[in-house]
Formats: sequence, C-alpha cells, structure tokens
Amino acid sequence: MEGIFRVVDKIRPVYDVTYKFMLFLCKLFLVADILITCFSVIGRYVSFIPDPAWSEEVVLTLMSYMAVLSAALAIRRGSHIRMTALDTYLPKKLVKTLDILNDVFVFGLAIAMLVVGWQYATTLGSKGCYVSMPSVSRFWMYLPIPLAGLAMIVFELESLYTHIKSIVLKEDSK
Repeated sequence: MEGIFRVVDKIRPVYDVTYKFMLFLCKLFLVADILITCFSVIGRYVSFIPDPAWSEEVVLTLMSYMAVLSAALAIRRGSHIRMTALDTYLPKKLVKTLDILNDVFVFGLAIAMLVVGWQYATTLGSKGCYVSMPSVSRFWMYLPIPLAGLAMIVFELESLYTHIKSIVLKEDSK
C-alpha cells in the first residue's frame, strides 16, 4: 500500500507550483491595486496628473481576484475559517472524519464555483463591458470565481489525499 502513496506523492510538485502561481497572482494584483489607487488619489488633488476614470472598476476587479484566490490559498495552508475549539475533546477518529467531510463539502463548492463561475464568465460576462472601459469585457470581472474554484479543487484533492494517506498508513502499521 505504501508503494501507491509513493507514486502519488510524486504529484506533490503540481500542488506546490499551483500554490506559488496563485500566491504570485495575489501579490501582483495587490501591487497593481496599490499603485492604481495611489495614482487615482494623487490625480484628484494634483491638477497636472489625470485621474483615470477606469481606476475604480479595475481596483474593485483586482480586489475580487485577491479575495477568492487568497481563500483558495488558505485551503492549502489549513488556515481557512473552521471550528476547532472542540477538537481536543472529541475522539481523533471523529475529528479526522469531520475533516474529510469538510473537505468533501468544500470540494463540492469548488466544483460549483468552477462550473457555474465559468458559465457566468462566458455568458453574462462576455455580453457586458466595463462602464469606464467599453472595449474591455466583463468576462474579466467574473473570471476569478472559476479560477479560484480550480485552485480549490487542486488544494482539496491534496488535502483529501493527505487525510486518506494518514488513515491508511496508520491502519497498515497496526
């Protein structure tokens, strides 16, 4: 049984690359958000610097990317919001079972985010455009949902695998 886990463990770099890419995107969007906001604020008070009309919509779009992508990143680190106050008082097998159940539900949410988010992005999003930037499709405003759903699927697969591996290897060692 350990041989199967050794083979599957070779996929771990895919999780690491996905995590690093999502983290890089969040950092990039945060820097862009700060620069655009600073430029916009300065443009309001300094007469020779123009205040771009598109800044508010772009900043809000970047914030939506950061919000859902950072939530996906929290899944991998195990730092998402969860109730752990009673974990020390419950049997370890029950806690492990509840962790797996939680992962299954979050995995379902991730699939829904990917499927429904992509449908919204390609239908509703592709039909509209930003008010201040008529040449830019609203597809980009809806894209963070399926993107975060995809990242959540990857991280939940890793989490489920880790839970199953810990259960199986403990049972084999007895």
